Amino acid sequence: MTPYARRGVHGQTVKVLARRILGGDIPEGATLDLVALQSELDVSLTALRESLKVLAAKGMVDARQKRGTFVRSRADWNLLDADVLRWQFEGSRTTEADQALLRNLAEVRAIVEPAAVRLAALRRTDEDLAALDAALDAMGEEEAGAAHAVESDLAFHRALLAATHNELLERMEMVIESGLAHRDRIVHSSPHSENPVPAHRAVLDAVRDGDPQAAESAMRALLDQAGRDLDRVGDTDETEGPRPQ
Repeated sequence: MTPYARRGVHGQTVKVLARRILGGDIPEGATLDLVALQSELDVSLTALRESLKVLAAKGMVDARQKRGTFVRSRADWNLLDADVLRWQFEGSRTTEADQALLRNLAEVRAIVEPAAVRLAALRRTDEDLAALDAALDAMGEEEAGAAHAVESDLAFHRALLAATHNELLERMEMVIESGLAHRDRIVHSSPHSENPVPAHRAVLDAVRDGDPQAAESAMRALLDQAGRDLDRVGDTDETEGPRPQ
């Protein structure tokens, strides 16, 4: 499905409203002034209402007689929706909500990926190994830049989930991918992160060997390194100034 962010004016309107809600600029419980928003965003009232229908389908807003359209409680938002996850991290600044979601993501990865890689070690095919090899080779192309490093990392973790041959685990990429991409953009734009290739190669070697215990241990080591990288970048930001975006 094409992301709403790529669907012209309608998509941009949805994204702007979503980012304001997710970032707390429009707080939970707030009633939206549709006339003011229509004027500010320079869209028709029909287009604005259609955009709000998208957010309503994701649990972010609702409409009631006499109250109008309002922002629902965060507990009602579909935070596992791929669009919501992407919108959470698409702003030019990292909010407290973004940081909290990154911490939550790290906990989810610590639960899901070590268990998933055990299955991958038992079920991987030659095609799975070829996809993992290709992603790892791409990850090692240091001259290709930060954007390439992000995509190759995502490709590696996507291939690992696919190697489980469990279609529900494969769908976990929707939960992991947006936050992982945001985390990677922060880390790979900094000179203070560790080389990610050896940790990923250790995971791949264990999967190739069909050793689920070694694969799980290697994945836990990789996730520990990922946490250290993010902490190191954060510590550097506090002493050296704003983080590169």
